[in-house]
Amino acid sequence: MTVRLSGTWELSTDHASSSYGQPVLVNRSTGEAFGPGDIRKAGLNGFRPAGEMVRRLAKTAKLDAEGRGLVAKFADAMKGGNQ
Repeated sequence: MTVRLSGTWELSTDHASSSYGQPVLVNRSTGEAFGPGDIRKAGLNGFRPAGEMVRRLAKTAKLDAEGRGLVAKFADAMKGGNQ
């Protein structure tokens, strides 16, 4: 499953870096994937964990119930809920 969060970012369980159904944050331009605790440059807002980026991006993305579930699974992994 892949959920587009913005023009640049998507969450995916189909990426090679995903395992056991755990989604990864994927840069659509480069194909590079990140886990919830990976620190990423967040535009002009400095650096943030990927999990926090996903929570922020999800606020403006048009997500269905399945997409919201994938976001929750990614964010929960940052807290240690699915690791």
